Amino acid sequence: MRDKRSAQYYHWTRARLHYRCCRSEKVKTIAWNPRFAEYAEPFAPVRETARQLGTPAWPDCADFNRLLAERAVPVVNAAGRPLRFVAQAARPAGFEDKYEPRVFERGEVQFRAGEWHDVCNALAWLTFPLVKAALNERHYRALERQRASGAGNRAALQDALTLFDESGVIVAVSNAELGELLAAHAWKELFWTRRAEVARDMRFYLFGHGLAEKMLAPFVGATGRGLLCGVPRDFLALPLERQLAALDRQVAARIGNAQSPLATRDLGAVPLLGIPGWCADNEDERYYDNTQYFRPPKTKSP
Repeated sequence: MRDKRSAQYYHWTRARLHYRCCRSEKVKTIAWNPRFAEYAEPFAPVRETARQLGTPAWPDCADFNRLLAERAVPVVNAAGRPLRFVAQAARPAGFEDKYEPRVFERGEVQFRAGEWHDVCNALAWLTFPLVKAALNERHYRALERQRASGAGNRAALQDALTLFDESGVIVAVSNAELGELLAAHAWKELFWTRRAEVARDMRFYLFGHGLAEKMLAPFVGATGRGLLCGVPRDFLALPLERQLAALDRQVAARIGNAQSPLATRDLGAVPLLGIPGWCADNEDERYYDNTQYFRPPKTKSP
């Protein structure tokens, strides 16, 4: 029998699943709820920080800056500058006023009050500060190269960085076979046939703030882009706080390595509502027969 917390979460999930028109414009109509992360499994990584936030009305820059000030370990960007949230500015006048340069050169993260997208971004900074800092630095360096060369288009690296920042899922796995099934889009074998192994040896951590915004009103079709992280067998038995800190270091080291290529193809699809425990409907084997959602891998042309 499920406990009260689980029952409330599953009720929330079912209700949202039947709201088939959930897109960003619908999310914008969702009122602020300080308990939004309490029962929804996708929000487990940010749950404790959301509790600390605890504002009855929409949080603003001052609320998130308070959380930054309370951190035992200061949150800084890759240049070592202390982070702070500031109000969204007008259209940037020059390079240094653009979003990523402003974060890197001044430690200022622009924030729009009353926007779930920006709330989710702020929570990501507070949960995965090293990864966010690494993403920002690589964006900044890419923009510098683009400015120096006069190139008008974004580089493929920037597309991959943005994809992970907006839609990323960190996938910790201690059994390499499970990671291979994920990469092969063997959804039913992974999430149903080997469900017990997934529960024991695999964990999914929502990272992308755009994806987090979508999961406020989840819909069949919600898909993240996963970055696989190998972990020891006993890793998933650690307290969540220690798991998050270890993954923050591991992923930041990979993202921050300028010699390490990163492309969109390196970020595999993760159909979020297929993850055991993330959706009540996937407790039925037939759920995974929906090939419009659980799509097989693309076949290469001969």
